[in-house]
Amino acid sequence: MVAKPGLDGHDRGARIIARAYRDAGFEVVYSGLHQTPEEIVQAAIQEDVDMIGLSSLAGAHMYLFPRVAELLKENGVDDIVICGGGIIPEGDIAKLKKAGIKAIFVPGSTLDDMVKWVKEHVKPRALSY
Repeated sequence: MVAKPGLDGHDRGARIIARAYRDAGFEVVYSGLHQTPEEIVQAAIQEDVDMIGLSSLAGAHMYLFPRVAELLKENGVDDIVICGGGIIPEGDIAKLKKAGIKAIFVPGSTLDDMVKWVKEHVKPRALSY
């Protein structure tokens, strides 16, 4: 799942990444713009996704990304991998990883590197039915 949390209205990069994941053979759900962390988590649970990729260019990543991780835990979900990207200052990356974000992709990251990371670090979740 590729999601755009918060008020950031720039989704070109997120759509490009979603397309790259699709072209690599992944099933992709794109949440659209202006999603709350609650909406993202509920959609991820309903769609039974293996990963949530968060994109933020608006500077709210230190609240929005950890909030998604918190809400997954509150809902008893501990097997959805979260990664993020966008304009993320170097000093925030370690804090985000400590909050449960497994990878951060900053400007200059290649689509090939992102796809490779997903293939290496995201495994299909066990079906719950």
